[in-house]
Amino acid sequence: MFSHIMLGANDVEKSKTFYDATLGALGYEPGVYDDKGRCFYITKTGIFAITRPINGDAACHGNGATIGFTASSQEAADAWHAAGVANGGQTCEDPPGIREGRVGKLYLAYLRDPDGNKLCALHRVKE
Repeated sequence: MFSHIMLGANDVEKSKTFYDATLGALGYEPGVYDDKGRCFYITKTGIFAITRPINGDAACHGNGATIGFTASSQEAADAWHAAGVANGGQTCEDPPGIREGRVGKLYLAYLRDPDGNKLCALHRVKE
């Protein structure tokens, strides 16, 4: 459904450090810069990117928005969370753990990136 997600960042280099660590914990390669200073994480299933806002205003987070990344295991979600906290992110929501709902058991870990964007690592727990 999605081709890409691009987030605004006030300090792309600082955000790249954060995302290299968190996405690296999920098995992704470090981001690469283009000639405009944007940073891209290119995968077979889509692209995640960070950039300074094109209009020159400060980047800000979306209230009520969450971007979720698939984690291959609970341990990968925990490593993602730890890498985020160690690289300028802040934990939010409940601590990482299992949540049960209509779609079954999910292992969720939440963070805010250096610009306040809400992120989640999600692992579907097999019954």
